[in-house]
Amino acid sequence: MTITFLTILIALVCVLLILVVLIQNPKGGGLDSTFGGSGANQMFGAAKSTDLIEKITWGLAITLFVLCIITAIIVKGQSTGAGTF
Repeated sequence: MTITFLTILIALVCVLLILVVLIQNPKGGGLDSTFGGSGANQMFGAAKSTDLIEKITWGLAITLFVLCIITAIIVKGQSTGAGTF
């Protein structure tokens, strides 16, 4: 049950991370402007929206890393407790 929940959570974080990476563009002319980036730039300013997207990217990457480590520890603990290799 725990492994299933963590796997679903990891998949959700992966999809969100993919979307956030696709939205950002360091040159300022990519998908960010296509998906309402200009509206976000008007509301937050160009630098603020870029900073927000970068912070979200780092947060999701760290979350993914931590979830993978936790899942590996739990799976290893369950496999050694079952008496298998």
